[in-house]
Amino acid sequence: MEILKAILPELRSAVTFYDPNNANAVTNAKSAREAARQLNVEFLERHVASVEELRRGVIALKAEDADAYFHSGDGMVMSQAQFIADTARTKKLPTMFSEQDVVTQGALAGYGVSFYEAGRLSATYVQRILAGTSPRSLPVESIRSVGLAVNLKTARELGLTIPQAVLLRADAVIQ
Repeated sequence: MEILKAILPELRSAVTFYDPNNANAVTNAKSAREAARQLNVEFLERHVASVEELRRGVIALKAEDADAYFHSGDGMVMSQAQFIADTARTKKLPTMFSEQDVVTQGALAGYGVSFYEAGRLSATYVQRILAGTSPRSLPVESIRSVGLAVNLKTARELGLTIPQAVLLRADAVIQ
């Protein structure tokens, strides 16, 4: 939320969609709600229980409903990331996702772990096991870094200028 506010200093409201029956999504929305409160941003939560309901909700969004879309970590919603990014762009609604990969598909920004990096880490475990290392002797590892990706083409389409401070922080800038 902090990065979205840096990109859109006049951000007053952000909308998110998630399934209230998904405990992980509820926890993520709570964190996003708290971050929004600290930044004085109204966090509009739309509950959806199916892909169809999500799609109807995204299509029904109007420009005056929110200043941006903020993904708060729901797998079902994430499965529709391309649809959300495309629809939001046609509505001139900036999007912030929790994954960097969506940015190459047209989202404005994404901040989160790289699934490429997660796959690479998993592959090193497999390689070590296949080479004879006992799985019990392998240490538990996790991805320690998150990355930021920004799509300048989408920013231009939306009439936005990404602040230099955000660009300097970005791990990937899509031209």
